[in-house]
Amino acid sequence: MKAVVLAGGYATRLWPITRNRPKMFLPVGETTVIDRVLSELEDDDRIDDVFVSTNERFADDFEAHLAETAFEKPQLSVEETVDEDEKLGVIGALAQLVDREDIDDEDLLVVAGDNLISFDLSTFVDFFEEEETATLAAYDVGSREKATQYGLVELDGTRVVDFQEKPADPPSTLVSIACYAFPAEEVRFSEYLAADNNPDEPGWFVQWLQSRSPVSAFTFEEAWFDIGTPESYLEAVAWALDGDSIVAEDATVEDTTIGENVHVMPGATVTDATLERSLVFPDATLESCSLVDSIVDREALVRNLDLTGARIGGHTHLP
Repeated sequence: MKAVVLAGGYATRLWPITRNRPKMFLPVGETTVIDRVLSELEDDDRIDDVFVSTNERFADDFEAHLAETAFEKPQLSVEETVDEDEKLGVIGALAQLVDREDIDDEDLLVVAGDNLISFDLSTFVDFFEEEETATLAAYDVGSREKATQYGLVELDGTRVVDFQEKPADPPSTLVSIACYAFPAEEVRFSEYLAADNNPDEPGWFVQWLQSRSPVSAFTFEEAWFDIGTPESYLEAVAWALDGDSIVAEDATVEDTTIGENVHVMPGATVTDATLERSLVFPDATLESCSLVDSIVDREALVRNLDLTGARIGGHTHLP
């Protein structure tokens, strides 16, 4: 079995924090978003190779990141785009990768590198092998408004009997998340695209596939975070920290109150401040500040400000 980790997005909704870094490298607790995924894939002996699918703009960043890890399976697979306007779409990128890496004769696991999921991927693969069908992971988002942003899943037992990508008026709140497994014979991305279907979201492909072949759903009830906005990123960090906070050993923190779900990273300096549900990236400096639900990127300097819901870009000086 092969695995693809989707890591080709430009994360414009997280700018300026992700303007010059892939969002998959954002820290969540003591690790990064993508390393949580790669660690689980590394530990599953059924998975031979892991292809990290990214774009040309961030290829060097991913190459350097993977070189610094102890993972043996991941290898970079680069799509030929450098900015948002050139994106192939998820299915377009997958079709290109399958052709480029010659993997259309094996089962394929596809998982987003920017999603934090609470279940073990090995458990998902177990379910896929038992069902012997294309399989998706499904989660109840608990809100019909949120459900309009995803693929809506209707089930009969574990079998998907209807799939609607981003319905305007969803009748339920059970949605598909970006975790899929396909038997070799269902890796039909090129066939789908040849019929001039939507190349952007994987849900459109699943909707097309479900009308032609059996699809099963692995449902779970724990936690799932689609890290696409500052709010969802902070929610994921809060879930991972569970009320605790992390202060790096070489960070300087003086006369400061550290509240819940705070992460102060290496080399940061924080003096005379109050922090709550916030992240301070490496080598940033805060003086006489109050931060709530905020992100301060690396080497930024912030003095004498009370901030809520702020995103401070790297190397920024405020005021």
